[in-house]
Amino acid sequence: MSQAMKADSPGGAAPARDSGFKGFQIDLLRRSFPAIFLAVLVVVFTFMSPRFLSLGNLSTVLEQGTVLLVTSLGASFIIMAGSIDISVGAIVAVAALVAALTANTLGALAIIPAVLVGAMCGCINGLLLAVGKVPSFVATLGTQVVYRGFVLYFTKGAPVEISNDGFLDAYSSVSYGVPHTVMIGLALAVAAWAIFKFTVFGREVLAIGGGERVSILTGIAVTRVKILMFLLLGALCGMAGLLQGARTMAATSQLGLGLELDVIASVVVGGTPLTGGLGSITNTFLGVLIVTLLSNGMNMSGVDPYLQNIIKGVVLIVAVFINIDRKKIGIIK
Repeated sequence: MSQAMKADSPGGAAPARDSGFKGFQIDLLRRSFPAIFLAVLVVVFTFMSPRFLSLGNLSTVLEQGTVLLVTSLGASFIIMAGSIDISVGAIVAVAALVAALTANTLGALAIIPAVLVGAMCGCINGLLLAVGKVPSFVATLGTQVVYRGFVLYFTKGAPVEISNDGFLDAYSSVSYGVPHTVMIGLALAVAAWAIFKFTVFGREVLAIGGGERVSILTGIAVTRVKILMFLLLGALCGMAGLLQGARTMAATSQLGLGLELDVIASVVVGGTPLTGGLGSITNTFLGVLIVTLLSNGMNMSGVDPYLQNIIKGVVLIVAVFINIDRKKIGIIK
């Protein structure tokens, strides 16, 4: 009789199935949010401005989002590991300055010093975190000021122009209707995806974000991985600085200012929580498209520039609210 009562009672097996189905729906929404939100943006801005889906504007969006994409690729590894880097904008500015100073003599080979300087800046950040045990936020907050200070010191606030035709032909030209900067950005996105998907390094980054102490016990060289992921981010920031310099044909002291906020927004909107342990390069790519299309669409639709920041902030909050998995995080601080 007790078994019959359990079967007939409202508290039987059905609620467990309902709960599981509800959890599946929430998880599906969380994983699908970047793609759904991107589709909504395209529909809304197409309705508000017929020129939004024109080939010319789509080319502009890709070109505008290239620097953000390249830096966000590196930041994805950092955030998936549970750390953060707010010096990316300053590193991009340093690399752009180095590229501008060397482009007139090295031409297209200015990519070498730009990437090396970026990697060096990233390595310094990694050493401060992994060896010096300085929290990533504090370490990169300090280096951000230092790197930006170097740019201000050497430029004295004046732009450094790039006039070498070889450099501009290599990075600013258009082939088959697509700017070279966009081609390079997409190639780097494929490379970052392959590193994350098919290498031990990618799995180690996720493992550290999921639980650093457990990663140490399983034999992962956490110090090495942390230094490498910051070095990778620095190298990508160096590449982004080169591409930004090629796009504007100059390096300025204000270049990359505020870029770190857009980078964090792109990674988070793409579904990677700031607590680490989850994420993908594909979703970061979608997050970059969302942030870029949001800015481009609001500009084309005539949205008040002062209102745009409010809208971006709301979008970021909504994305974090939807993407965060509270069951896996535990205590929210």
